[in-house]
Amino acid sequence: MTWKAYRVVFKLKSPVHIGCGKVGNVQRTRPYVTGRVFWGALTMRLTRDAISGTATDSSQYKTFGDKVNEQLAYTYFYLATKENGVYQIQWPWGDEESLFRRRFLSSYTSTALMYLQQAADEGLLHEVEFLSPRTLDEGEQVYLVGYVFEKEGCDLKWRDACKHLQLGGERGYGWGDVKCVEIKPLENHDLFEEQVTFNGDGDSPTIQAKRLLAHASSTGITATGEIEPLVGREWRSNESTNKYAGQYVAFSDLCWVPGSVVERSLFVIRDFGIWHLSD
Repeated sequence: MTWKAYRVVFKLKSPVHIGCGKVGNVQRTRPYVTGRVFWGALTMRLTRDAISGTATDSSQYKTFGDKVNEQLAYTYFYLATKENGVYQIQWPWGDEESLFRRRFLSSYTSTALMYLQQAADEGLLHEVEFLSPRTLDEGEQVYLVGYVFEKEGCDLKWRDACKHLQLGGERGYGWGDVKCVEIKPLENHDLFEEQVTFNGDGDSPTIQAKRLLAHASSTGITATGEIEPLVGREWRSNESTNKYAGQYVAFSDLCWVPGSVVERSLFVIRDFGIWHLSD
């Protein structure tokens, strides 16, 4: 088999914010961790672990980011609770969507101050939505469950890197702190409580599913759901403009969002965990 699958579980130790646009003064979060976020966190950790001193050139990160895309594939990560030693995935759509938001999503409000006037600085009040490390109803510990696919011959120390990841935004405030509690080789071909089956014999991992559990390129795919442009901010210091961290906006694709129901069910996982229709 060309690709070997591992289930990876993180324990949330702090709030996690996965940017999903802004409505008014509220910075919304996605209810899952995208492949791009996981790729970014893993790339940053691998680069800094490998380079002595400070990694101050974006080309250093690009080298490892390209290797991650070449030697690893990965799913999105979804919230889960643990019951009798078994992780129970909590899906953020369908009939349970409103209950999911009440149990797992909260927000933090802050503003900049004008100290001389002892008042809030006008226009800077903002609210950041986050995934809570504990359920808001019963205080249960919250986990993230996903899968990493390792290509035969992979030389990346990604397991060690997973022990020191920080995911998402607001990291300067301590958000996104997670603890890797499990990296377990997959014993069969079933992922996410048998909602997805996996085949690792091809050039890229193949996924069979009737519901999208990641963003999927809209090209050739007929589905019931919503479509959105998938973009992300990058650091490209070699560009003549927008060359500082987070200034360069990279467009990935026009995608069906996770949770959409599809007619054809065979996909391949490519860069950033995005699904594409299999040939």
